[in-house]
Amino acid sequence: MKLSLPILVTAGLVVGSLCAAQTIQTKPVQPTTVSGSEMFHEYCAVCHGNTAKGDGPAATAMKKTPSDLTELAARNKGSYPARHVYNIIKGDPDSPIAHGTKDMPVWGTVFGSLARGNPGEVQLRISNLVDYVKTLQVQK
Repeated sequence: MKLSLPILVTAGLVVGSLCAAQTIQTKPVQPTTVSGSEMFHEYCAVCHGNTAKGDGPAATAMKKTPSDLTELAARNKGSYPARHVYNIIKGDPDSPIAHGTKDMPVWGTVFGSLARGNPGEVQLRISNLVDYVKTLQVQK
């Protein structure tokens, strides 16, 4: 199964560094293993940064600054909101709009294409990514 054009167009973000004003460019989605770390660095770090603080290379070109993912537990009374993070990544309609706009893909759809529609693999990818983001939480 080939990735459909909308997924190819929105799956990755790159900042054009040669221009005075930064612009967001798109690139085709690159398949990864189901490793949470590998997926984060391939799909999320461009906006959220390698340290997940919302300072990735595309962050300054975004209308809304990407979330600091290291503070999720701190902002939730010390409890990591795993189900909420899962729903945002999957693309739950009740999740914040940032993961459903043309700037930010709904990763559940992208992972579905990578998994060739295998729901078990989609769930595994999202769960591994949620678990990886949990390891990035700051200790207070």
